[in-house]
Amino acid sequence: MVGNSNLKKWKFSLHKSSPAPEKTKPKSQPKPLDEFICPISGSLMFEPVVVSSGQTFERRSVEVCRKLNFIPLIDGSKPDFSTVIPNLALKKAIRNWCQSTGADLPCDAPDYSSVNDSVTKLMLKSSECDGDVRFRVSERDLIAKMAEKPAVVLTHAQTQLNPRSVYHNRFYSSSSEESVIANVPDTPPLPLVTRPLCYSSSPSASTSSEVLVDETETLDNSSTSDEQSFVTKLQNVDVFEQEQAVILLRKVTRTDEEARVSLCTPRLLATLRQCVSSKYVVVQTNAVAALVNLSLEKTNKLKIVRSGIVPPLIEVFKSGCSESQEHAAGALFSLSLEEENKTAIGVLGALQPLLHALRSDSERTRQDSALALYHLSLVQSNRVKLVKLGAVSTLLTLLETGLAGRVLLVLCNLAASSEGKSAMLDSNAIECLFQKLRNEMVDSNESTRENCVACLYSLSIGSMRFKGLARAARATEVLRVVEETGSERAREKAKRMLMMLRERDDEEGRDWDALLEGGMTQSRYRGISTEF
Repeated sequence: MVGNSNLKKWKFSLHKSSPAPEKTKPKSQPKPLDEFICPISGSLMFEPVVVSSGQTFERRSVEVCRKLNFIPLIDGSKPDFSTVIPNLALKKAIRNWCQSTGADLPCDAPDYSSVNDSVTKLMLKSSECDGDVRFRVSERDLIAKMAEKPAVVLTHAQTQLNPRSVYHNRFYSSSSEESVIANVPDTPPLPLVTRPLCYSSSPSASTSSEVLVDETETLDNSSTSDEQSFVTKLQNVDVFEQEQAVILLRKVTRTDEEARVSLCTPRLLATLRQCVSSKYVVVQTNAVAALVNLSLEKTNKLKIVRSGIVPPLIEVFKSGCSESQEHAAGALFSLSLEEENKTAIGVLGALQPLLHALRSDSERTRQDSALALYHLSLVQSNRVKLVKLGAVSTLLTLLETGLAGRVLLVLCNLAASSEGKSAMLDSNAIECLFQKLRNEMVDSNESTRENCVACLYSLSIGSMRFKGLARAARATEVLRVVEETGSERAREKAKRMLMMLRERDDEEGRDWDALLEGGMTQSRYRGISTEF
């Protein structure tokens, strides 16, 4: 026993060892759309916001750029971070995409330090680039593409009959597909102006805010064609120098088309945006007037909106003088002619100031604001916004004013959407339009009468309420007069509405109980005959 005391005791375990877990490959995340990625942070956006220039970024990225006083170059242009609007539609789209693909939904805003690092890298990269390039590559491509497009010939309200038949010789907007279309012979549309009323190519049309400038400076070609010279003078701390520079810029761009294109650079637009926000009347008025002149060139329209000029123009409506507001309305009208600007102008909040401007004391402001609303309402998203702003009741009250012709154009576009049609039917638009139609038969204004008929025709399509409201407004007798004496388009639409009303009258005149009972009797006889 003593000898066994030094023996070691061995313990054996009877439990089986569990096998080593297999290494699972990490699940690959689906690649998100480019629209879901912030151009600055490079990550999926948690709280996307739209800035004044119409671009969308992560809110944290905008905050960091503001703090560092840095504006990055995104796709050839610099965004304007002065105004931030939550992009709820994109946020919802990102959430839906994450749910459908199983991707991880961002639960919080990106870390401040990581975004700060991304912005710092962009700042270093920007400092290495040449900052004196007049046009970036993307801007050259944009100008080339826009130059290839045919010239815009604006026409009658988009509810005109058969707009597709004139595609071969006129510019056809994609937004016009939402308008009312009927297969009838085409007739020439009524023309609309393409330049604001505040614009005049005549030097003698100077307004009170445009004081005289030294003629030697005007004759100096080098000073009028050099963009750097204008930027330097407009940034001068001396208000008098700013006034002289902005007045000269207005005169140069009034008639010189080449100068409008060469001077419309991101640097000059950024400087001009500060002048539009100036508290000095002469500086502000002439800056907005110069902006109208620059916007006359098609290649400039998109660049101006992307430069963030729309929010300062909206502020002019709120606090500017009467002449500044005239030019601001003209600028928004001119910019709204570009298809790609329509949605951005509506998102940036221009619709409500334009509606308010319809009651302005200035005839120019009223007319250009109405035309701006007409072109903006060609887009469905702006139609919905106008309905929510209560535009229908405002427009109907203006039917008895000198603005009726252009107000009817806006109503025609609203009637082409389901939201606008419902709002108009609820606002007693049928009675107002038929009453206006009766008055125009006396005044013999063919254009206004045709627009009234076009608007009524839009409201009649697919509406079960139209017949009752039209009967209450004694529509039949008015439509018969239009069918006999109206223009070709008006006669065709009146004829269709009369046929619609007669068809519904025939349906209501039937004895449905007798028809049903007759059908049951015939089926009973068929059943009896089969039994034999």
